[in-house]
Amino acid sequence: MSLHRRHALALATLGLCAWTSHAHAQDSIRMGAVLSLTGSNATVGEDVRRAVALAADKVNAQGGVMGKKFEVVIEDSGGNATTALNAARKLVTVDKVPVIIGEYSSGITLPMAQYIVKEGVAHINIASTSVKIRDLGATSFNLIGLENLGNKFSAADTWALGYRKVAMLAPNNAYGQGVAHGFKEEFEKLGGKIVTELLYTQGQSTYRRELQQMARSQPDAYIYTAYGQESAVINREAFELGLRQQPWYAILLSMSLSDTPADIAKGQLGMEVGNVYGEAGKAYAEAFAAKYKEGIKTSYTGYAYDAVLLTAAAMNKAKSTDTAAVQAALKEIGKGGYVGVTGPIVLDAERQRVDPPYAKLKYDGKVVPR
Repeated sequence: MSLHRRHALALATLGLCAWTSHAHAQDSIRMGAVLSLTGSNATVGEDVRRAVALAADKVNAQGGVMGKKFEVVIEDSGGNATTALNAARKLVTVDKVPVIIGEYSSGITLPMAQYIVKEGVAHINIASTSVKIRDLGATSFNLIGLENLGNKFSAADTWALGYRKVAMLAPNNAYGQGVAHGFKEEFEKLGGKIVTELLYTQGQSTYRRELQQMARSQPDAYIYTAYGQESAVINREAFELGLRQQPWYAILLSMSLSDTPADIAKGQLGMEVGNVYGEAGKAYAEAFAAKYKEGIKTSYTGYAYDAVLLTAAAMNKAKSTDTAAVQAALKEIGKGGYVGVTGPIVLDAERQRVDPPYAKLKYDGKVVPR
């Protein structure tokens, strides 16, 4: 084949690819999601991915968006801030989606969302609880309870359980620092005392030194929060060291126990952002179990599910995929209250959820209410 003909064929192929991509974009309406599908939070990320797929299926079963097929373009953060930022850039500049949901860890969500907001695209927070989420900017929306509310809830719950002197362990990042500081402040208001407070370094192969240091303070109970795979190491070593003779209370229980074997996790207490509410929540949980042949593992799936349905509703209300129009519609829907699977969703003037739900939980082979 001549060089000229090869060049012509290459140009034709490029033209076909561009036409196919354009046709695909015309045939469907899309939003974006950055999820932790690999890395230490992969169990949570996969659970959330399933919820996102289930929500997209529901939107399409109800006629799609503006009569077109609705899709969620999902990118993997790898549990890494740089990868998450690159994923967001791709969704904004290549896929040109008007709304992006995710990530999970506050230390990843914050820089990623700052970029999304800077580009004028809507960001919906579905899992991160740092109070810094409130300061992201005018195109950010938040569906979940942040640390200030969560710390108050967990401190009151642990006090009601009779704990007075506690040792605390949390990851040394934006999320963990906020929980450790906020819980201490709220617990001490009630008259409690933090006898040891440790922030652990993520990715360690062992946490025995930290656990032994906590044990020396002889607490009434151990209060902790940790990401799935790291938490599995912490829980196993605490069990081996005999620390489980004292109560263990997890802030965000389903996250902390997502990768811990049942025989080690059994008996732990904790709190969580509320996951399912009322008839809508019950129907969602049943649909999830029917599709995936197992139940919801973590509490974040409901927020992702609601975020996808809210986005589709806003696009239909706006009759547009222009991000400014969709954002205006999200604000309008938020004023009137939207009944999601996590309960009624009302957004205040700063696009923050009013009165977000929390739950008191225990682990008895699975995470259940107590």
